[in-house]
Order: sequence, then C-alpha cells, then structure tokens
Amino acid sequence: MKILGESAPEPRDATPALPARIAGAGLRDSTPSWPVLAGLAITLLYPVLAPPGARAEQLPLWEAGVGGTILYLPDYRGADQGRAWLLPFPYLVYRGEFLKADERRVRGLFFKSERTELDVSVNAQPPVDSSENDARRGMPDLDPVLEFGPALNVSLHRSADRRTEIELRLPVRAAIATDLTHVEFAGWVFQPNVNVDVRDPLGLAGWRGGLLAGPMFSDHRYNKYYYAVDPAFATPARPAYNPGGGYAGTQLIATLSRRFSQYWVGGFARWDTLSHAVFVESPLVKTRQYLAGGVAVAWVLGESKTRVEAPR
Repeated sequence: MKILGESAPEPRDATPALPARIAGAGLRDSTPSWPVLAGLAITLLYPVLAPPGARAEQLPLWEAGVGGTILYLPDYRGADQGRAWLLPFPYLVYRGEFLKADERRVRGLFFKSERTELDVSVNAQPPVDSSENDARRGMPDLDPVLEFGPALNVSLHRSADRRTEIELRLPVRAAIATDLTHVEFAGWVFQPNVNVDVRDPLGLAGWRGGLLAGPMFSDHRYNKYYYAVDPAFATPARPAYNPGGGYAGTQLIATLSRRFSQYWVGGFARWDTLSHAVFVESPLVKTRQYLAGGVAVAWVLGESKTRVEAPR
C-alpha cells in the first residue's frame, strides 16, 4: 500500500485472518499473520513491561513462556471508533552481560554508564479495516505499523533503596508498515518523555508501578499515512487533506505489574490528547482525546539452570 496522499491506490484484499479480534460483542476473524500479531502484542504491551531496578539477586540467565493479552485501542490516534484485541505473545527474559531482554525492555545493547543508557525503543499501531471505520470507509486499509529505533535514557533520580527511579527518555523510531507480504517505510517518530518507576507502590508489596508522560512529534510522511485524504477518496463530508510534520499530541501512561513464581500479570491505561497537533484539522480526526488500556498474563514454562546476578 502506498502512502496516502501521494497517489490513489486501490484498496487491497484482506490479508490472512487474525486469530482473535473482538469487535463489539463478538469474535471475528480479520487481518494479519501470527508473527505480526506476536510482535504487535509485545510492542503494544511495551509500556507495561517497565518495572524499576531493585536489589541484585541470583536469577536464571534466561526464562521463556507464553502469554495472552486483551487490549482496547482506538482504530488510530484521533479515531472515535475502537476495537478490543485478544492477542498471544511470547514471554522472554535474557540476562546476558551485554544484551538484556527482560520485563523492562531490550537494553544495554549499545552503551551503558552509571547514569546514561543507549538502548532500543519499540512501539506498534494496530491494523485498520477501513470498511469498519466510518471516517475511513472507502479508503485503503492500514497495515500494522511497527516502530523501532534508538533511545537515549538519562537517569534523573534513583532512590538509595532503588525502589524509585526517574528517567528522561529520548527515543527516535522509524515506522514500518507491514503485513509480512510487503514492507513500507511510513516515517519517523520522536517521543521524549519522563518515566517514573516505583517498586511496591502505595504499599503493594511485590508490585511495580510506572508513570510515563511526554509529547510526540512525527514527520510529514508518518502523518500522511494516517491522516491524509487523497483527492480520489475525498467526499463532501471528507475533504482532501495533506498534513505536515511536527507536534503530534501528548500521552500519559500508567502501568502496574507483578511477577509471581511461575507467572506474570500486568496492565496499563493510556490517556492521549491531540489538541494543537499539526494534523488535528484532518477530517479523519474525530476526537482529540481518548483513553486506551489493557491487561495481560504470562506463564513461565522454562528457565536456564545457569544463574547470573541481576535485579529482580
């Protein structure tokens, strides 16, 4: 699928069935393949998997399991219609010396010092079936979008007992639209934010909470993918529109999670505002504020016999 606003592509046929998408009260099959879904679930849950550091313990070098999540998300940022998604995801933890992929994130991959870390930032946006969205009806469907890129993280505060940590995070991500049958570059996103991680919040022993807040900025190409209306798809109620790049709104995300001996549970809530965003006048923007959220559970099925010192 080409970027909206650059040409007038013909709508593509639906791709292979999504194992479980909940629309309204009923389950029905819809779009992308299992590998895309697993990646989508992991990246959509990325804010949930963010506990703070703690005392070092002797823990398995790796752990592996499987989980499931139910999420309610708008069709896209600014849509007044949304869907509930039931998705599987792999639960993977690796505590290597240089590469650490754990409940927090893939980190320490490029550089790490006492107060600064350069690691990987990921995010995802779900696919959109335009026939089920009133604002987009008659326009091409949107593929799942995976975003990934480097993030510079600066520790602003860390309590003596390491139960509370405040970080400034500066991620820059490239957006890739794909259903695994084709790949399309969809622009860039810059999302600076302040992240607060707390262990045992409000006296809840064993739980880990987080709060993340910050603005978003996206380039012309990214905004065209979601908010442009090509003249070929314009109607009296949906005039042609071609957005620029710049400020894209602000997000506030709250998370809560806990790791038990053989399973993990977590949840998140996200408040998003598009007020003053550069594309807010697009006819595809039907609401300037919305809430989204989800819960997840994962079971640990196996672990390494090798033990390494790492924070729980």
